[in-house]
Amino acid sequence: MHRLKPYLVGYQEFAALYGVAPQMVSQWLSPSRGVLDPATAIVVSGVRYWPLGFACRFGTTTARPKQLNVRYKERLIAEQGEGWEADSRDQLPPIVGQQEIIELFHLPSQGTLATRIAAGNFPQQDWLLSGSGLWLLDTVLGAAPGLRASARSLSWEVDDQVAAALRGGAYDGPGSKVLTRGRHAPKGL
Repeated sequence: MHRLKPYLVGYQEFAALYGVAPQMVSQWLSPSRGVLDPATAIVVSGVRYWPLGFACRFGTTTARPKQLNVRYKERLIAEQGEGWEADSRDQLPPIVGQQEIIELFHLPSQGTLATRIAAGNFPQQDWLLSGSGLWLLDTVLGAAPGLRASARSLSWEVDDQVAAALRGGAYDGPGSKVLTRGRHAPKGL
């Protein structure tokens, strides 16, 4: 079964849609500004990502409207391949990054996974956003039998409880929260 993936943006892509520095997206998220609600994003491996549809509408929802760079949007769609434009985080399928994958397979370290990815022995990421690879949970689960078959020492057994939590939106393990730094850290964005 091959399902089309939704178009997503990270901080860098969100900023480029409006011709601002990525730090501006962080400022929009700050409680003192309250321009961008953190609940509009999903958190994968401790980083926020937004559906492209939401990100493109965002500029029209602010007190000071922002102009969308339509050419950059078209470029993002072309780079991400065939997909669809989600408008809210609730429409997104389960998406994982390295931290969730490490927990899913109970890998001993991030280096174990990073080595496998670098060697080309892991499924290609479904997205490369703001410098980070992201996968559909189904992409990773579908690759599990092949990972087990090619493994020398790791079992690559899927933890069904972690998979169910990821699929059900109840995952609260490593990578599920944004680790806030700076002056807003105590407020836990």
